[in-house]
Amino acid sequence: MIRAGIIGATGYAGNEIVRLLLGHKETEIVWYGSRSYIDKPYADVYRNFFKLVDARCMDDNMEALSKEADVIFTATPQGLCASLVNEEILSGTKVIDLSADFRIKDVAKYEKWYGIEHKTPQYVKEAVYGLPEIYREDIKKARLIANPGCYPTCSTLSIYPLLKEGLIDPHTIIIDAKSGTSGAGRGAKVDNLFCEVNESIKAYGVAGHRHTPEIEDQLSYACGQEVLISFTPHLVPMNRGILVTAYASLTEGATEEKLRAAYKKYYKDENFVRVLPPDVCPQTKWVEGSNYVDVNFKIDGRTNRVIMMGAIDNLVKGAAGQAVQNMNLLFGLPEDEGLRTVPMYP
Repeated sequence: MIRAGIIGATGYAGNEIVRLLLGHKETEIVWYGSRSYIDKPYADVYRNFFKLVDARCMDDNMEALSKEADVIFTATPQGLCASLVNEEILSGTKVIDLSADFRIKDVAKYEKWYGIEHKTPQYVKEAVYGLPEIYREDIKKARLIANPGCYPTCSTLSIYPLLKEGLIDPHTIIIDAKSGTSGAGRGAKVDNLFCEVNESIKAYGVAGHRHTPEIEDQLSYACGQEVLISFTPHLVPMNRGILVTAYASLTEGATEEKLRAAYKKYYKDENFVRVLPPDVCPQTKWVEGSNYVDVNFKIDGRTNRVIMMGAIDNLVKGAAGQAVQNMNLLFGLPEDEGLRTVPMYP
């Protein structure tokens, strides 16, 4: 059995890791870390685990945890994992970090966008970006995984095949994205109160959202040149889900057949990426509670542009599910172990 520890187990992403690992045949959770609820029964924090989890919450002592766990998930705010990880920990266990601490390879860029000093920049180059559909072989050999952000996961997988194959102009990409409120975390914030969110939709982080450089980095790697995007996220009054609608100009000679062939080339063998039939648009309700990504595209012949669309559950493929997918790769398990959940509906 893989012994797993979770630091930040009482946040939404941490709670989702617990839910998925309880259905994982090869894993035992040995540490439910939560600085806010030390010694409180975990099932008192999340009643959905009543009579399913008897453990109490523990602290965020990563060094102690590394002596008990084969893998540590850090579902914590930016900066915490970077402040805790060290060579002794990484020599004894695998770390899958769900924060942004190791996603961006340019430390100065990370510090600029996140407004904090990086405490362990020596590990940034080593960390592997945990998007299995692109970096699967590197993930298998890693000891530190930078689990991607939710918006970057959906955006990158929606755009990647067409950009990689040179079918779109990388300088024309615009991304419009919408997320449920769980993406903002469980902390009490006025902007996330029911009366503030219900019956409304709003843009936020306009021209400055912190996921922008992460998306730009991944798209730049895909096409081999620097990519700058216009990215605008929106908050919608639902619990879960992200819908990405991205736009780009087609390159000369790009056709419907070539675009569809590109998606097939990169995703035909992927368990969790579902390329939808022509004219079927992704919807968040068809991926809710699952690790699936639904993608599709539509050519606008009038403007010579393509609309690329993707939908994920932000807490699963956008966070916890992808983390478990990465864990499976690290330990040589079937990639879908613990992730075979059929999307929930209604």
